[in-house]
Amino acid sequence: MKFTDYYQVMGLEENATQDEIKSTYRRLARKYHPDVSKAADAEERFKELGEAYEILKSPEKREQYDNLRKYRNPQGDFVPPSGWEFHGPGGEEKFEQYQSQDFSDFIEAIFGRSRGFEQQRGYATRGDDIHYRIQVTLHEAFHGATRNILYDGLEPDAHGGFKRKRHSLNVKIPSGVTNGQQLRLRGKGNPGLGNGPAGDLYLEIELMHDEGFAVEARNLTMTLPVAPWELALGANIEVSTPGGPVKLKLRENARLNQKLRLQGKGLPGNPPGDLFVELRLVMPPVSSEQDKELLREMQKQMDFDPRK
Repeated sequence: MKFTDYYQVMGLEENATQDEIKSTYRRLARKYHPDVSKAADAEERFKELGEAYEILKSPEKREQYDNLRKYRNPQGDFVPPSGWEFHGPGGEEKFEQYQSQDFSDFIEAIFGRSRGFEQQRGYATRGDDIHYRIQVTLHEAFHGATRNILYDGLEPDAHGGFKRKRHSLNVKIPSGVTNGQQLRLRGKGNPGLGNGPAGDLYLEIELMHDEGFAVEARNLTMTLPVAPWELALGANIEVSTPGGPVKLKLRENARLNQKLRLQGKGLPGNPPGDLFVELRLVMPPVSSEQDKELLREMQKQMDFDPRK
């Protein structure tokens, strides 16, 4: 029986990664699809590619297939040891009953006829996914938004192939999205071949820098300027947040650079993030002799050395 080397069929090395197998298959499947290619052997090449991909895309099937490759001889024939048996879907079987058949039939006997084989022989290939990075403001991430995006993709042409097209799409940004998160829009990618489904459109969220807030996952951190007497005596301060103003209570003798946590006031989610408020001391301007005298009185009264 003539052995079929699926790695050669796809033009891959034996140590190819699963991502390389996937991307190579998609590229070659489009090249040799019978609805597109004018090559005389396009149909046969497409079937071989489908069969090779069905085996190599599965780590389990690939491992079994790699074990079969050990029984190739230099002439390219598959010659297992005498009396060799395998366990296919129908149970234990001997190799001899398949020697006069094609290698494809032998492979199907081992792995079974799967949905993947049937799809390939029906000339159905799923379309490629499209990835689009979308910049989102902190306000939009907090409240959600609807945006119109323009992205490049494909559409069928009059000759059975594809042509490039600029797509326009209104997309909904849900409340609570985070930096790097991907939103999947099913069927909005490139069209498939034959009766194959379209790919998906993935929106990758890029949260734009905001001068007032640092963002880590769903947590927000802001700096709050406070006066010396607010730190010392305590205060009730209104703080502006992306969700609206909130009341913050400072206790007496609050510590400089202390971080106060407002639970659940970060980006929405399940659970929502927190808002951390870092206190930053701001000294009032000393603009008059009266201001200076007040500070001298404080110096005498409090007897305070900040370096001790």
